[in-house]
Amino acid sequence: MDARLVERLRAAGVEPAAITDPASAWKRLHEVEGLRATLIERYAIEAFVRGNAPGDLDTATRAALAVEVLTVRDPGFRLVITAGRASTDRIEVVDYDPAWPHRFEAWRERLRAALGRVTRRIEHVGSTAVPGLAAKPVIDIQVTIDDVEAEAGYVPAIEGLGVALRSRETGHRYFRPAGAAPRDVQIHVYGPGSAGERAHLLLRDYLRATAPAAAAYADAKRRAADAYREDRIAYNEAKSGLILDLLAEAEAWARRAGWTT
Repeated sequence: MDARLVERLRAAGVEPAAITDPASAWKRLHEVEGLRATLIERYAIEAFVRGNAPGDLDTATRAALAVEVLTVRDPGFRLVITAGRASTDRIEVVDYDPAWPHRFEAWRERLRAALGRVTRRIEHVGSTAVPGLAAKPVIDIQVTIDDVEAEAGYVPAIEGLGVALRSRETGHRYFRPAGAAPRDVQIHVYGPGSAGERAHLLLRDYLRATAPAAAAYADAKRRAADAYREDRIAYNEAKSGLILDLLAEAEAWARRAGWTT
């Protein structure tokens, strides 16, 4: 366990040498640090108690720890398991591709046709929505719907486009390509005015407007991809601290710029 994590655990009232229940130790860290306590730390604590390195944790263990962490953050989290779903694929961060906005537009038209009046807005979010920013070649799409819980009104329509519901969180549904189809799109459904909807739009617009922030984010993504090329959730978690910092900067920028959703 690295020295910085030891310090953070002690600041949270946990003595690393005395840990016998790694789940409780991480949960205490989460109570103190919130989203800055990530799956990466959960891996490290688990490995420390087992007497090995985080990289020695097998795939099944890492998957179980990921569900544990996501459920602690949101007790409403549920992973949707569907037969024939594609297995995890390697993380690849590539240079910006000017074709990405066109791919989004094609998906937006398909979603509009499928959803009709159910949706309030369909937005291109994530790194592929920021010109010049390196990213995974996966188009992130945010769909805003009045009642996220009323799944019958939109889930069959979205799944009819070849993407399957993958997880449920409070106020959020996540879809990705079904079966063995390449992961080239991800669809997030939020309610209007929700914190998730706002955060995605704010971060996108801040990165579009602030080149140094975009460059720092690109560097973080490449480092995360190098460290967690086979572990998509850990890749996302490795960026959490910087994303929280960027969102704090973005809030100040929004006030100065008069930005609204």
